[in-house]
Amino acid sequence: QVQLVESGGGLVQAGGSLTLSCAASGSSPRFNTMGWHRQAPGKQRELVGTITRGGNTNYADSIKERFSISRDNAKNTVYLQMNSLQPEDTAVYYCKADTISSQYWGTGTRVTVFP
Repeated sequence: QVQLVESGGGLVQAGGSLTLSCAASGSSPRFNTMGWHRQAPGKQRELVGTITRGGNTNYADSIKERFSISRDNAKNTVYLQMNSLQPEDTAVYYCKADTISSQYWGTGTRVTVFP
């Protein structure tokens, strides 16, 4: 059984930074693409960005210049460095990890950005 556990969310003032982490517990499959999504209040879940096993990244236009995704394959962990946070970044952030046959979601970590 694979579980993804996010951490690092919290309350931050606009202009501040946070780093989210997502680690796999239980069995540790070989993850291909890992990434982050977010869901703001009253909105649909949206892609933040992804990273391949080889380190290639892809980002949503809205966060491209401010957020950065990295991963540690040995630890089956993915990170989201968020800089210059704005109130519109307020959301629950979910990590996602794909194997060749399955996809896994974390339970989410809340990020609240106040003016």
